Amino acid sequence: MKDITLGQYFPGDSLIHRADPRVKIVLTLVIMTNIFLIDSYLAFAVFSGFIVMTIFIAGIPFGYTLKGVKPIMPIIVFTALVNIFTAPGTVLLGYGAIRITYEGIDTAVKMSVRLILLIMSSSIMTLTTTPISLTDGLERLLGPLKRLKVPVHEFSMMMTVALRSIPTLLEETDKIMKAQASRGADFETGNIFDRAKSFIPVLIPLFVSAFRRADDLALAMEARCYRGGEGRTRMKRMKLSGVDFRIILFFLVFEVVLIYVQYFRLHV
Repeated sequence: MKDITLGQYFPGDSLIHRADPRVKIVLTLVIMTNIFLIDSYLAFAVFSGFIVMTIFIAGIPFGYTLKGVKPIMPIIVFTALVNIFTAPGTVLLGYGAIRITYEGIDTAVKMSVRLILLIMSSSIMTLTTTPISLTDGLERLLGPLKRLKVPVHEFSMMMTVALRSIPTLLEETDKIMKAQASRGADFETGNIFDRAKSFIPVLIPLFVSAFRRADDLALAMEARCYRGGEGRTRMKRMKLSGVDFRIILFFLVFEVVLIYVQYFRLHV
């Protein structure tokens, strides 16, 4: 659970840390869309190189970002196995009703790479953006919806608080599990149903702790006279700078290369 990096912030002073949060949010959404549009191995190689270069520019240890993939490895393995044994196509190996096809292996590899790139690209945004900046960026991007009476500020605040609560809840879960294990609880042995039952003593105090933290947060916000976004001002105004234009230019070059590799070259 300590390996989950989504929702955490890694302090730094890189170009990506200093970039406007609106630019990072929009580019992250475009990147996540691109992940599901490409389907050639050469395009995946170019995309992976872009992610690694971005991590290097941000000054984030590559191992720290990569370890965020470990918690979803069971999902990746399960998805890969389902594709390998169920996808129709050219049979490579077969024994009775069990068949492994070339198309199944191809789909499994590409889907696994997509999930890994998806986690790493989304983690980069949260690792390089403070909670306040993320909230302000979401609110500015969703600003036009205010004309439709949509509570944009409250929605942005809710999303940011939920995202930043992930590391806190995981840490609390780890503490509860260690406390239960010291009292004789067993989370490792037995079948899947026995393990599910063993987590019941963990879920109850976790929910109690989550509600207590939510109540403390509400009291803290009320003590600071928080009344929502109506009439709220900011000490710093968001505006695009030279750093943002350099990042956008770099991203556009990457998009041109990716489109060329994906659509104008023979797929590898």
